Amino acid sequence: MAVKQTAGRTQLGEFAPKFAELNDDVLFGEVWSREDKLSLRDRSLVTVVSLMAQGLTDESFRYHLISAKANGITKEEIAEIVTHAAFYCGWPKAWAVFRMAKEVWADEEAYHG
Repeated sequence: MAVKQTAGRTQLGEFAPKFAELNDDVLFGEVWSREDKLSLRDRSLVTVVSLMAQGLTDESFRYHLISAKANGITKEEIAEIVTHAAFYCGWPKAWAVFRMAKEVWADEEAYHG
């Protein structure tokens, strides 16, 4: 089940209220909530690769990596996803994603040792 998104209103509500509304209500409220069409896990996979392809490895990307992990993508799967996507998106972009993914999945590294 999707979590109600309020980041748009929290961070941009006063500055860009329409953008905040579209972010929270349409993108996350309508698109991400269509789990009968595509699972949250699959949506996370598509989002991570789409952002990687654009080279958008900022804090919003970190949020989507954390979401991907919460939606069931394992350390082994993210490594395979990024390795595969590197050939289509670019090697330097993969390096940037791997640096961030290692931080997000660090607890699995420590646990599996």
